[in-house]
Parts: sequence; structure tokens; C-alpha cells
Amino acid sequence: MSVEHLSEVRADPKVLDFLAHDPVMAGLIEKHGPYSWGLHPVFPSLLRAVVGQQLSNAVARTIFARLKHATDLDPERVIELGEEGLRSLGLAYAKARALHGIAHAELAGELDRLEELSDKEVTERLAALRGVGPWTAQMVLIFSLGRLDVWPTSDLGMVRQAEKLYGLSSKREVADLGERFRPYRSVAAHYLWTEGDTRV
Repeated sequence: MSVEHLSEVRADPKVLDFLAHDPVMAGLIEKHGPYSWGLHPVFPSLLRAVVGQQLSNAVARTIFARLKHATDLDPERVIELGEEGLRSLGLAYAKARALHGIAHAELAGELDRLEELSDKEVTERLAALRGVGPWTAQMVLIFSLGRLDVWPTSDLGMVRQAEKLYGLSSKREVADLGERFRPYRSVAAHYLWTEGDTRV
């Protein structure tokens, strides 16, 4: 299984026009141009997200590269490697158990046809997996399923960038800010990430 782009989200002029009503967002659109981002398969995206939790980008990339080399991101090979084998790649015990569980979920079909579910239903299904929290579910919604109206206030980088550009001082204010970008909050988040270059 590959993490190469399956497809991508591409800029829609009506979305750009809508967001440009906000002066800060208009400046980001002018600076960075029309948005686009690649979409990746759910299973490897979950693996990457769990590996990267509470790690620097550099360390996360190193460990994920080891995981990919050892398993080719194939769920059966992840299970065959076992929790101890996963730990030998540099993963903490809790993460090894989480990856093992995600691989079982993939083989059981629990990650199939998520595109047919609502954002809430996807989040609930993913949250049932060990090691998967709100941030990971939001990343899957945006970067695997291409959902356009996700406001990832669990992402510290996006929150900090919003606070900086909009003069906000709390996560609650950032959550409220998202309402002005509905129903294209994912696109607004994309511009904040692009400006801060903060996303893993």
C-alpha cells in the first residue's frame, strides 16, 4: 500500500471568493495562491498520525520511514511484526499497541467506505480505535476524505497561527473564529497552515 496521492482537493473560485470577504484570509489567498492538497489513503494516514503524536517532525519522519521499510504499510505485515517488533522501530508501547489495533481494524473492514459517512460518524468510528483522538480524526477528514468544513482546533500549529494573525488569545476565540469560514473551514485552516508551515 502506498501513501502517494490518490487524488487532491483543488481550488474552487466560489470558495476563494467566499473566504476573501475576510481581510486576513484575502491576504493569505493573494500571498499563497489557489489552495490544493493531496488526499492519502486512510490506513497509512492513521499510521502516520499515531507515529507522529508528541514527536518532533524529524523524529516522526525517521520512525515512520522505519515502519514503512519494515512493513510496506501493509496491515498483515504490521500485525506479523507484532507489538515488540513495532517497539524495536522506536515506537513507545502505547503507540505499538495502537498501530496493531489499527491494522486489525483495516483488515476487518472497519476503515472501508468512510467517505459515505458524515463527519461526525467518521469521527466516532475512528475515535473507537486505540490511540486515535480528535486531532487524528480531523486530519483524516481533511487529508484522506477531502472534507471542506473541518476546523481543527486540536491542531496547536493552526491555533497559534490563528491567534497570531487575528490577535486572539484563547482556543475558545479560535473556535469562534472558525464560524466565519463555515462551510469552508478546512480551506481556511489550510491557509493558516501554509502561512505558518506548521502541519506535520
